[in-house]
Formats: sequence, structure tokens, C-alpha cells
Amino acid sequence: MAGTIGLRAIAAGVLAMVLGACSTGGFAIGDRVLTFPWDAPQESAPVTQAALPAAPGNTFGQGSVRVALLLPLSDPALAGTATGMANGARLAMSFIEANPNIAENITISLRDSGASAASASQAATAALQDGASLILGPLRADQVMAVGSVGRAAGVPVIGFANTPSAAAPGVYLLSVLPEAEVKRSLNYALGKGSRGFAGAFPATEAGAAQEKAFRQAVAAIGLSPAAVYTYGSAAEAQGVVQQAMPMLKTGYIDTLFVPDTTAASAFGAALQQAGTTGLLVVGSADWDTDGRLAQAPGLAGAIYPAVDPRGLMAIGAEYQARFGSPPPQLATLAYTAVILANVKTLSMSTPRYAPAALTAVSGFNGRDGVFRFLANGQGEYALAIKQVGNGGAAVLEGAKL
Repeated sequence: MAGTIGLRAIAAGVLAMVLGACSTGGFAIGDRVLTFPWDAPQESAPVTQAALPAAPGNTFGQGSVRVALLLPLSDPALAGTATGMANGARLAMSFIEANPNIAENITISLRDSGASAASASQAATAALQDGASLILGPLRADQVMAVGSVGRAAGVPVIGFANTPSAAAPGVYLLSVLPEAEVKRSLNYALGKGSRGFAGAFPATEAGAAQEKAFRQAVAAIGLSPAAVYTYGSAAEAQGVVQQAMPMLKTGYIDTLFVPDTTAASAFGAALQQAGTTGLLVVGSADWDTDGRLAQAPGLAGAIYPAVDPRGLMAIGAEYQARFGSPPPQLATLAYTAVILANVKTLSMSTPRYAPAALTAVSGFNGRDGVFRFLANGQGEYALAIKQVGNGGAAVLEGAKL
């Protein structure tokens, strides 16, 4: 989930997207003023905001509501992604500050969640002691659950970035693409193309178990049963799985095979090509979008996978590159969206702040990666596009939908 993707050239004048469901006011592009209909216009008189006590670490923004951003900045495995997300958050605050019609309601306090659940819990406790009304992050599921426990005990909501559904809970929301949304979107697309024989191959890991559960539930929701479900211990077992499935592949009983794990996708593509399968639709996951090797993998040409709207990452690419000297990681847009969401007037300035009813509005929000919404159980749903692998890359087959 921490990879980067190449960026196409950005056309001049790309409009920076904001959280349309709840942001306030409007902003000008040339002689054109774009307004947002969901809030009353801002008062022209300056707003006096109470000064916040100083907080340790990095802070940015000057609003009266303190929001903590917890990222694993010192975790060797995730430090690069965490830094990119912190940079994305800074870009979002710069966007707020540059637009006079968007009130600056928040101050972000950036804290290191470390490499363990315990260190994340400590960071959350410190953030609450400094007056945080909302916690954004961390990234790993175990850390989100630890921070969620701290936040729920204090009545402060958490918006985490993990993509493991079990990390969600009432008051602990996941701003990420979850397996349920991925499978639902891909399944509906395949159904529209005539597929009916759905099978899946999943790694024997916690993430694989979550993907398998989502797959079974999605197939059952449309009144069908999976044609087959396979579990494997390593990518080396892909050929054996394909051989086991061959009788059903030859008869068409299996016409669609879900292979969400990026580490085994290439091996499955090679095994399917070697077996000479025809007419089979291979379906990946949103993680495929962060692994450029899959576009070159034998046997995966024509495969599809769900992905967030790519325009969000493209829109911040040039500014990010100019300011930080490198392309943004994929997850930079999540942090960007989180900051804009946290600043929304109807969330940050309400009583109580960040009320569950407002965060879980059915209409959702329009973020940097497209439309999303939070469910009452804390899980999130994203509008996802369908991409197809081919010609050494991937192209959008169908635009983003919930």
C-alpha cells in the first residue's frame, strides 16, 4: 500500500478538488468564482480565534481547533510513505490558506506514531493532552486500533488510514479503500459484462482472510455462491492452484478469477498463460495500481482492477514535486483529503465537534481521490474506477462509482 506511481503530464489549469460535500465559501480561478452551495457565505469581517497552547513537534495552520496527525515517521518500513503523507497534509493546509473564501478552522499537530501499537497509543495520549478534537491516522491497522481505543475513551473521533476492515469501529473511521468496496465494485462491473462464475485465490494471511471474507459476502449479496475459493501459502503455489481449477476453467464454470494480492499476481498470470486459458477475466485489487511490475507481467494483459480516481494524484503532482523534490506517493492524497475534511466548518466548528451523525452523512464527501463516505461501523466506502492492464500500463475502462 505504500508504493508510488508514475504521473502523466498535468494539463495547465487543472482544478484542485476540495471536499465538496461540506466545505465552505468559494474560490476564484481567473475571473470565474466557484461557490459551494452547502454553507452560507463567509462573513467579510475577520474572525478572532483563541490562541492555542504550544504543542511539541511540527504544527501547521492557525485555526482554533487542534487536530492531531499521527504518522509512522520513525518506522523504517513506512517512513518514506509517512513523510509523503505529511507533505500531502501540508499541501492541503496551503490550499486552505491560499483561498480567502475557505476559513482556516484547524491547526494540525504532526506526531510520530513510531513502529508499534504502544508508541502510537502514547502519541495519541499526548495529542489529547494537548487538546486535540480529532485524530488523523495512523497508517497500520494495529496502530489505528490502539489509537482508536485511546480516542474512544476520551470521546474524540479517529480517522485512520489503514485498509484492514477490522481496524474500524464506531468512532474509529477508515479513510482508505477497503476490500469490501474493491470486490463490490469489481463484481458489479463483471456482472455487467456477463460474468457469473466467480472464483477467488487468496493468501493465507490476515489481509488475505479479509479479502476472502469480502469476496464471499459480495458474491452472496447478489444471490450467487462462489464457484471456488483457493488459499495459498506463497506465490510459488500459484501453478498448483491453476492446475486444480483447470477442469472448471475449461468448462467455463469459472469465468472470473479474483487475485487481489500483488505479490502473487504475476505468478498467477504466468500460470494461466502456460495453461492456455481463454476467456477468463482476471480481477485484481486497488493495490495493483501501486505496483508497476504487474503491467509487464505475462498473462495479465486484459486483467482489470478497481482504483481511486487517478486525477487527484495528478492534480497535486506538479506542486508536490516543486515543493518537496520528488513525485508524491499514492497515499499523499489520503492525508490531503483528511486535512480538508478536518477543516470543514460543519464538522470542526459544530457542537460537538466532528459529530458522528455529520461524519457518517449518507451523501458523503468529495475528496482528493473522489467521492467517499463513512459508515456507522467506521468502515469507509470509496467511489472506484475500473482499470485494465495492457500495453505496459493501465487504462481507465469505467469511471469512478460507489
